Amino acid sequence: MCKNHGVSYVKPGVVEVREIDYPKLALGNRKCDHGVILKIVSTNICGSDQHMVRGRTTAESGLILGHEITGVVIEAGRDVEFIKLGDLVSVPFNIACGRCRNCKAGQTGICLNVNPERPGAAYGYVDMGGWVGGQAEYVMVPYADFNLLKFPDKDQAMSKIKDLTLLSDIFPTGFHGAVTAGVAPGSIVYVAGAGLVGLACAASCHLLGAAVVIVGDMIDERLKQAKSFGCEVIDLKGDGSLADQIEAIIGLPEVDCAIDCVGFEARGHGQDSKVERPATVLNSIMEVTRAGGQLGIPGLYVTGDPGASDDAAKKGSLRIRIGLGWAKSHSLHTGQCPVMKYHRSLMNTILYDRIEIAKAVNVQVISLNDAAKGYQDFDKGAAKKFVIDPHSMIAN
Repeated sequence: MCKNHGVSYVKPGVVEVREIDYPKLALGNRKCDHGVILKIVSTNICGSDQHMVRGRTTAESGLILGHEITGVVIEAGRDVEFIKLGDLVSVPFNIACGRCRNCKAGQTGICLNVNPERPGAAYGYVDMGGWVGGQAEYVMVPYADFNLLKFPDKDQAMSKIKDLTLLSDIFPTGFHGAVTAGVAPGSIVYVAGAGLVGLACAASCHLLGAAVVIVGDMIDERLKQAKSFGCEVIDLKGDGSLADQIEAIIGLPEVDCAIDCVGFEARGHGQDSKVERPATVLNSIMEVTRAGGQLGIPGLYVTGDPGASDDAAKKGSLRIRIGLGWAKSHSLHTGQCPVMKYHRSLMNTILYDRIEIAKAVNVQVISLNDAAKGYQDFDKGAAKKFVIDPHSMIAN
C-alpha cells in the first residue's frame, strides 16, 4: 500500500506535513463507486487556507488542508464511466453531486447533498462537509464524472500546468467576481485587494475587455505585481479618500463596477490601515461605484470568526451601509464561485494563449516538505502563488 502525506493544521500559525491515511473509495462505511483516487500533480495554497491557519475560523487541529487540486487518475470506482485511468484532471474546489436541484441549475457551490450542515462543500475546509484536503500526495474525489475537468492533451497540459493548476479555484473565482460585477468591454473597474484572487480578478477584467483596472492594496509587493500586467494601483495606506485617489487616475471619483477580493479580515484605509475594520471594503466599494453599478464579492466572509474584534463580527455581523447601496440601486453578488460554470472556457483561454494567469499571480512551485514555509511567506504578504508539487512532476 502506498503511503500518503498531507499538510495538517496544528494550531494558529502552525502547519506540518504528517503521514495520513491513503485514500479509499469509500464514504464512511459505504463504497464510493462514483469516485476516483488521484495522484496529485499540483495543489495550491489559498488565501482561504490562510484564514484557518491564522486561527480566524473554527477549524479543528488535525484538519488536512487543501482545496485546489490537479491530478492523475490512478483508481476509479465501478460506476465511473467517462473518466479513465491516466487522465490528467482539474478538480473544482466545490464538491457537487450533480443530482440535486442546485447542481442541475449550475449552482455547484451550494450543492445540497455533500455537506450535512449546510449547502456547499469543499476539500479540506472548516464547516464544508469534513472532506479530506488535497495538499497531499493522494486524494479521493467523489462524483468523478460530474466534477472533474479532463485536459484534452496530457502533454500539452503538463507544459502549461502552472497556469492550469489555477483552474481549481482562484482563476474561476476571480473571473466570477468580475462577471458578477458586470465587467464588460470598456468598463472602468476597481478591484479591492491585490492578493491572489484580486490579481486573478484583475487579469480576468482585462480578459473581459475592461478599459481601466484599478487595484487597491496596502502591500507594496502586491501592488507592484498588479502594475506588472497593466493595472493602475492605489496604495490604501496613503492619505486621501478612495474616491479622491480614483479621481486622480481617471478624472472621476467613481467607477462602473467594483469587486471585493479581500473579505472579512479587511483593514481600514489611510491612518486606520493597521486596524481591522471588516466592513471597510464593502462600504468603500459602495461609495465609489456609480449609481446602478454592480458589486462582485468573491472575498470570503464567515459565520464564525473567533479572532474578530467584537461580538457581532464573531458571528459575521458587520456594519454595512446597506442604505447607501440601496440609494444607488447597487446589485451585490456574494458566495462561492461555481467553478464548473467557468473552468472549461477558462481552460481554453490558457491552452490557446489568451491569458498568462500564472504570470499574473506569480506562481512559485515548492515541494510538499516546504509547505509550512510557503504558509509563513504567504502570511507575510508575499505576492506569490505557492503551488505544491508533491511528486516532483512539474518542470522548472
